[in-house]
Amino acid sequence: MGFNCGIVGLPNVGKSTLFNALTETAAAEAANYPFCTIEPNVGRVPVPDTRLYEIARIGKSAKIVPTHLEFVDIAGLVRGASKGEGLGNQFLAHIRAVDAIVHVLRCFDGEVTHVEGSVDPVRDAETVETELMLADLASVENQFEAAQKRARGNDAEAKTRLVVLEPVIEALRAGKPARQVKVSEALRPALAQLQLLTAKPVLYIANVEEENVADGNAHSARVAALAEAQGAACVVVSAAIEAEIAALTDMAERKDFLETLGLADTGLARVIRAGYELLDLLTFLTVGPKEARAWTIRRGSKAAQAAGVIHSDFERGFIRAETIAYDDFIACGGEQGAKDAGRMRAEGRDYVVKDGDIFLFRFNV
Repeated sequence: MGFNCGIVGLPNVGKSTLFNALTETAAAEAANYPFCTIEPNVGRVPVPDTRLYEIARIGKSAKIVPTHLEFVDIAGLVRGASKGEGLGNQFLAHIRAVDAIVHVLRCFDGEVTHVEGSVDPVRDAETVETELMLADLASVENQFEAAQKRARGNDAEAKTRLVVLEPVIEALRAGKPARQVKVSEALRPALAQLQLLTAKPVLYIANVEEENVADGNAHSARVAALAEAQGAACVVVSAAIEAEIAALTDMAERKDFLETLGLADTGLARVIRAGYELLDLLTFLTVGPKEARAWTIRRGSKAAQAAGVIHSDFERGFIRAETIAYDDFIACGGEQGAKDAGRMRAEGRDYVVKDGDIFLFRFNV
């Protein structure tokens, strides 16, 4: 089960530098000119989780395997992208393929060329959002005409689609993204089938200079206000600093470097966690002598679905999930202690998974 976030923004805002630091590679060329990234680059990054190391220590696991999140570096958008200008059609297709959008905004001054000629992160955010809304509007208007014709022939699916399309078209024409359209739980699958760019959740990254990384600056404050108004998330980072940190292979050196900057954690760790939350994901854990491992699943998923993340046979032949809450596992000194203290529970297939649950699945196929 893969989940990915597309890194978008105007050219020269620091997208590829951020991606390179995220993946600790130079896979994406970071150059001082627009369109230096033509094809999307994909990097799988581990999700920071100290709980994994704690259960591995107690369980004496030989190996630790974190869960991962994918980041896709997508080339910069420009005005007119929705009409195919620049590499617009290609860029929009890449964005349509991701689960969530990480929107990098330039919040630093300097000599690096800005495609709009000046630094204004809110204007830049509106430029990209407008292009995505225009692309969505063209798509849904075409879908509306097709659904109308089918609905006249009493096509039930088309009638349902029209119920969703009408408020979406109204919102887009009013300059509002599709994610702001409220539909009932029953209609959410129909909304998802529209494959709208502006229905995807958004995380804003305010890319600042080194001296502003701890507290941000006036530009990043405007981005934070924009995110709050939209109900979106916002993280302040310095992509240049993150690239320096990624180049340090010694963890002690990384820690010392962060301390000199007044930071407790890397910006990238916060970006990864925020992306994880943006996709409404949670982590469940497994532990044994061979390995301690973290697994990713959608919030609200049930025990049988969690078993299926590990192997389809586990879900198909699901019997029960022997479950220990993370805090109980730590407090009781491991599986046997939790079992002796009555803190291990037998849960059925419809049990709703909680973040940090430690599972041992029983199955038979």
